[in-house]
Amino acid sequence: MGSVIQKPTLLQRMSHLLKGFDGPLAFAVFTLACAGLLIMYSSGFDHGTRFVDHGRNMLLAGFIMFVVAQMPPQKLMAWAVPIYTVGVILLIAVAIFGITKKGSRRWINLGVVIQPSEILKIALPLMLAAWFQKREGQLRPFDFAVAVVILGVPVGLIMKQPDLGTSLLVLAAGLSVIFFAGLRWRWILPPVVLGVVGVVVLIIMEPTACADDVDWRVLHEYQRQRVCTLLDPARDPLGKGFHIIQGMIAIGSGGFWGKGFMQGTQTHLEFIPERTTDFIFAAYGEEFGFVGGLFLIFAFFFLVYRALAIAADAPTLFSRLLASSMAMIFFTYAFVNMGMVSGILPVVGVPLPFISYGGTAMVTLGLALGILMSIAKSKQLVQS
Repeated sequence: MGSVIQKPTLLQRMSHLLKGFDGPLAFAVFTLACAGLLIMYSSGFDHGTRFVDHGRNMLLAGFIMFVVAQMPPQKLMAWAVPIYTVGVILLIAVAIFGITKKGSRRWINLGVVIQPSEILKIALPLMLAAWFQKREGQLRPFDFAVAVVILGVPVGLIMKQPDLGTSLLVLAAGLSVIFFAGLRWRWILPPVVLGVVGVVVLIIMEPTACADDVDWRVLHEYQRQRVCTLLDPARDPLGKGFHIIQGMIAIGSGGFWGKGFMQGTQTHLEFIPERTTDFIFAAYGEEFGFVGGLFLIFAFFFLVYRALAIAADAPTLFSRLLASSMAMIFFTYAFVNMGMVSGILPVVGVPLPFISYGGTAMVTLGLALGILMSIAKSKQLVQS
């Protein structure tokens, strides 16, 4: 009699799909998601279905992560050029006949309204990682010059919209790939030194530079106002400085332990603007205090650390560069959001990962996590 071939059970099939998932990374994301749901319930108490929608967005991000994690890095690399090309074409289309809201042209209607710049947060590092993978072992200055062009085209189009927050995120993700590909320090230090000198000069000359009749030319007027408001929020406390001032008041009033869950007066009396989106960290700081803030910072630190650990163990140059850029995306998201709410960075439209309300950003985060899980799985397959 022939041997009987038993079909694998559903549990066995699921365990095969989950095999190779990075446990520490999943734990960090789960911790942040729980914190996000907790503070969204409090800060979004009078925002209708914000809490329910936030949970739904998290489930969507989890599904996207699961699907992308099943794709081997080689398949992801094959998609690099098409996704990047489509993203840039859509950015050009936005510049020509995009939808304008609040003075910015960032959206386009393709049956559904989308924001193409979100695509580039993943497509750009994917493209750059693939570019350097194909030239592994024979990198020349010309290759880095081409990489700068690949980076500069979408960043320039996004800044033109204008969208400073998204352009910073895309720029950080792209620069991290170029840096980890082996860019020499002598090419990095000059612009860094120039930037530091520029900031110092701006701080010294703040009263003159921020006068109403001064035109900075390189920045849009609203961007100039944001920088000047950062340097001195009290110059317009009920207008442009209101966001920063109220954010710092809320965080400071939380003290060491915080006022307690659902006890944030600045939050519930609606003094904090955008308390479920960009300024949700102020609501969190008020209710959970210094200790809660440290916990959140540590959770993000561990998330970035784990992403970098996955990058360090990745089997190919493409995987290492891509995982490193995903780590930089999470770091930039968290650092810029917490920095602007705390008054150490200009106010830009950057959400706090897994904490702030927003479907599009959550989809991007799901893609980034899926890529990291895919690379982690490929490492285990190579070892086995």
